[in-house]
Amino acid sequence: MPFTLRSHTADVAVEATGGTLGETFAATADGLAAAMCETVPDEGERFDLRVTAESVEALLFDYLDQLIYERDVRSVLPVRNDAAVTEEDGEWVVEASARGVPLAAVTAREVKAVTYSEMAVESTPDGWRAYVVFDV
Repeated sequence: MPFTLRSHTADVAVEATGGTLGETFAATADGLAAAMCETVPDEGERFDLRVTAESVEALLFDYLDQLIYERDVRSVLPVRNDAAVTEEDGEWVVEASARGVPLAAVTAREVKAVTYSEMAVESTPDGWRAYVVFDV
């Protein structure tokens, strides 16, 4: 699941691609983790989460916001993200999991929030592309 960190004035942006929306969401979440920490130890336990929203863009925003919330509440860095995105009765759903590395085990830069600034989720000939700016 490829992602690229992009410089963005005082913020940091992630551009991610995937063959499916789920792969793209997971790659974006991996980019969020990479924006916070360069090296990640092989420890931590997986946790699950489910997020719903009215649009694909809102779903990506809420999913990434939930990962930041999980970081703050569980004191873990969510890494090795997996996600599946579906549409159910006009509502978008992401069923996801991540490995939560204890923050005490890493040197992490704080990402304060996900933003809607320049956010894009779009279909491409090869699958999907997402672009998200994070406030650091």
